[in-house]
Amino acid sequence: MAGEIPPAQPPPAGPDPVPHPYLLMWRWRRNPLRRSSDRLRAWISLGILLAVLVAAPAAMFGVGDSAYRHYRSTAEHEERTRDHRPAVLTHDAPRHPEPGSDEAKETRYPVPVRFTGPDGVSRTGTTEVEPGLPADSTVLVWVDDEGRITEPPLSAEQICSRTMGWAILAFLGVVITGLAAHAATGLVLYRRNLAQWDAAWANTAPRWSRLP
Repeated sequence: MAGEIPPAQPPPAGPDPVPHPYLLMWRWRRNPLRRSSDRLRAWISLGILLAVLVAAPAAMFGVGDSAYRHYRSTAEHEERTRDHRPAVLTHDAPRHPEPGSDEAKETRYPVPVRFTGPDGVSRTGTTEVEPGLPADSTVLVWVDDEGRITEPPLSAEQICSRTMGWAILAFLGVVITGLAAHAATGLVLYRRNLAQWDAAWANTAPRWSRLP
């Protein structure tokens, strides 16, 4: 029928347009649609960004330095309290299904061993050895000051790796905290805007619904 308004058609499917940089800064520009909460959110976002830019590197270096000192001290303590001692296998080590393969070279099996502790007393324990070693073979094990088989002292590579891990975690923690703070403030301001809109509509709607 002539004069009818056709129904609205959905926009054609396609990728979302990338906002122009000028549009991304709309909260900073004066315009009649900008609310006080928009300006507040812009300042809060800027403050959070600056805080993250300062705090993230500081946290990374601070935590990294503390972690390095801790692990360096731990390694020095382990070097003083741990000793490399010979131990004798009391059982044959299992044989690898593929002797001579690259996997066999990397594989280690736990086997009972007998060794002499720091106090001179014969002890037994379990350590990982190469496949196929026969009983009575001698291997070297790390023993602590209480006579227990343990891991070797931390190496320089392990200290560096663990230090970097804690430093990265600290950096990411600050960034994630900043993102969470930004999202939380945005949610609070959004709910505040909704409440203001509801109040404004409750005041305006009765005047619109009055009959002439």
